[in-house]
Amino acid sequence: MAHTHASYSQQQTTAPKRLGPKRWGGAVPYLFIFPWIFGFLVFTLGPLLFSLVISFFDWPIVGQVTFVGIDNYVEMFSNDPLFWKSLLVTLKFAALFVPLNIVVALGLAMLLNQKVRGSAFFRTAFYLPSVISGVALAMIWSWVYSGDYGILNYFLSIVGIEGPDWLNDTKWSLVAMVIASLWGQGAMMLIFLAGLKGIPKDLYESASIDGAGKIRQFFNVTIPMITPTLLFNLITSIIAAFQQLTLALLLTGGGPLKSTFFYAMYMYENAFKYFKMGYSAANAWFMFLIVLTLTFLVFKSSEAWVFYEGEMKKEKPKRAKRGIHVDGEGRSA
Repeated sequence: MAHTHASYSQQQTTAPKRLGPKRWGGAVPYLFIFPWIFGFLVFTLGPLLFSLVISFFDWPIVGQVTFVGIDNYVEMFSNDPLFWKSLLVTLKFAALFVPLNIVVALGLAMLLNQKVRGSAFFRTAFYLPSVISGVALAMIWSWVYSGDYGILNYFLSIVGIEGPDWLNDTKWSLVAMVIASLWGQGAMMLIFLAGLKGIPKDLYESASIDGAGKIRQFFNVTIPMITPTLLFNLITSIIAAFQQLTLALLLTGGGPLKSTFFYAMYMYENAFKYFKMGYSAANAWFMFLIVLTLTFLVFKSSEAWVFYEGEMKKEKPKRAKRGIHVDGEGRSA
């Protein structure tokens, strides 16, 4: 009996140690986020770095790959008039699209923020166009803009206005692209609506007691309180303006006379029409630098007009000079 007990004790001491919950606990969170990490490395970061590499090569889809250094960038700036044409068209589009997109989205959000019956239905109706595929949206707008049987020109004829041939007139083609792009701003509208819902009602009551009307409440209460939301939507609108491709590609093909030849279409044709993948990658990285610069400028300017928790960002303390210490409130010590 004693021998059996000793053998059992020896087996217990020599048995391999198992990994307990404490040992596996540190790896469990990484297992949950591993699918995202894998997808980010393979489908986002990997192609991004690869596009930077091939931007320094003459990289046809079929054929010999040749290292050309910065020749793609030099040709883009000096020997390609379509580069400047497409960039100018995109900047014009962004100058029209970005402010109008924000104004329309904010206006719809203000309407949906009112306590009226059926607001849930209108919220769904306004958001629905943003989930429609770009091809279906282009088919709808090609019918709306038709110069012969378009519904838009029909409504204009009712009030005695002869509508233009929207998609074939260089004066109106870019405006037509802006109007069609505004159709899918449901996501931005919901973001604004969430920001409006987060404004405390006490602020409106205090402003009303002080004698502020609706217009003054909008500019002195509503706008300052949603400036963080406004900052986010402004940046996303700028990015969306530079990525505009589907509608112009399907509605006008860049015409008439390159009046809707966006920068994204310029990159697309270089890659898949002329098969110059390296040159198209250089175009894409230049667009990335433009968007990055504009985003940086917006962030820098936000220090003057974006409010957090009802207060403006605090200014950085001034540097001490000649041994005088200046604290965070600007007082010398």
